[in-house]
Amino acid sequence: MGLNVSKGNMYSWITHTWNTVKGKCYHDCSYCYMKRWGHLKDVRFDHNERKMDLGEGNFIFVGSSCDMFAENVHPEWIIKTLQHCEKYDKNGYLFQTKNPKAFSDYAANIAAIEKFALCVTLETNRWYEDIMKNSPKITSRVYEFAEIPYSNKYVTIEPIMDFDLVEFVLMLQDINPIQINIGADSGGHNLPEPSKDKILQLIAELEKFTKVKLKKNLNRLLNE
Repeated sequence: MGLNVSKGNMYSWITHTWNTVKGKCYHDCSYCYMKRWGHLKDVRFDHNERKMDLGEGNFIFVGSSCDMFAENVHPEWIIKTLQHCEKYDKNGYLFQTKNPKAFSDYAANIAAIEKFALCVTLETNRWYEDIMKNSPKITSRVYEFAEIPYSNKYVTIEPIMDFDLVEFVLMLQDINPIQINIGADSGGHNLPEPSKDKILQLIAELEKFTKVKLKKNLNRLLNE
């Protein structure tokens, strides 16, 4: 419970994580780091988290352990979380999802704080059904996120999986993010990963239209 200091391979600008929605993520991706804890309880809302003092001057990743915007998350839980963030408007907040369609449903709440950063996860342009399980299709994620009229948008490519360079770059251009973060699998899940040269080509193309940040775990692939 509570505001947790960010550790490990988190985004460099994130100071803390905070989770009001807990339990098994609906998307059930095979590489999810939460699976290391074994069987998880059904998704639920932790009302005690609304008592948490979020402080000020922090940049908080909200929903780092379970996709707060997944289809099976009750809308009231999301609204209560956003409202609590509004009480601490001197912080920045990151919301990341594989279901960006849900962002549109809470546009009024999100617009209340200029420091809300919205992020979509795109591991590749391809569809790996046995890995991505119940996640929305990649094309849907791209279309829905591109349609949101919000400037503070990010994309995270993690864990990066093998992709088609031209198609992937065009998708990312459509979203027009202010930053793209790239990371690799840290859990040894034997994913279909791109070569070093292919990753470097991707980075070079992305830097033509946006800022690119490489997470530390990408070094495993870049140093091969």
